[in-house]
Amino acid sequence: MTAHTIATRDKWLEARLDLLAAEKDLTRRSDEVARLRQQLPWVRVDKKYVFEGPDGPVTLADLFEGRSQLIVQQFMLAPGWEAGCKSCSYMADHTDSMTIHLEHRDVTMVAISRALFAEIERFRRRMGWQFKWVSSFGTDFNYDFGVSFTPEERAKGKINYNYGSFPRGVEELPGVSVFAKDEAGDVFHTYSTYGRGVEVMMGTYRMLDLTPKGRDEGGKNMSWVRYHDSYEPQRPPKAAPATGACCSGRA
Repeated sequence: MTAHTIATRDKWLEARLDLLAAEKDLTRRSDEVARLRQQLPWVRVDKKYVFEGPDGPVTLADLFEGRSQLIVQQFMLAPGWEAGCKSCSYMADHTDSMTIHLEHRDVTMVAISRALFAEIERFRRRMGWQFKWVSSFGTDFNYDFGVSFTPEERAKGKINYNYGSFPRGVEELPGVSVFAKDEAGDVFHTYSTYGRGVEVMMGTYRMLDLTPKGRDEGGKNMSWVRYHDSYEPQRPPKAAPATGACCSGRA
């Protein structure tokens, strides 16, 4: 851990109040950005996407499940992959605990991947997740919403990602997209975020940002992340031996 200044409580409070002013400014700015996001124009989704889910084929409109807002985690799991992306899995580890609260705010949340539904289900069962996850295999959904890339695009060595040119020829990248449905049943695309924008799902990062070490990644973003069933067990530090205890073996 980087050496930190040791101060009196009064000096700490002085520094903390300076930080509090910066935090309040960030909160106000974040609220302002949220208002701008909510004021974005909507784009009607005219293409009829049909996904494969646990109960068979479902349309994009079906995924709302009677609510008017839909959040989609665009999960990196392509056909033939043995497992989903570790970073997307880290994101998804936060989903089940959010679902009940989102549903009570008129929001349904699902994950969508290009993998076959059987491949999705195999990995979902391994991870123990309960959220709804459907396959967009055979549709243009992932391509249309900027997270999957054709062989022709990848062959150029750069792709169009996060509203600009991205200098890598990759098959899949992460995203979060939001849709709304009106009373007539028409569906609209309202928002998408990519790159570091998907950190919105990573509550663990928010907690790490509170600690002295922070994310402690050494410039290699998310290199430490593992599937939650693949971390080495954490052993508590050994306690100092008790002295004078009744079970110390003394007569």
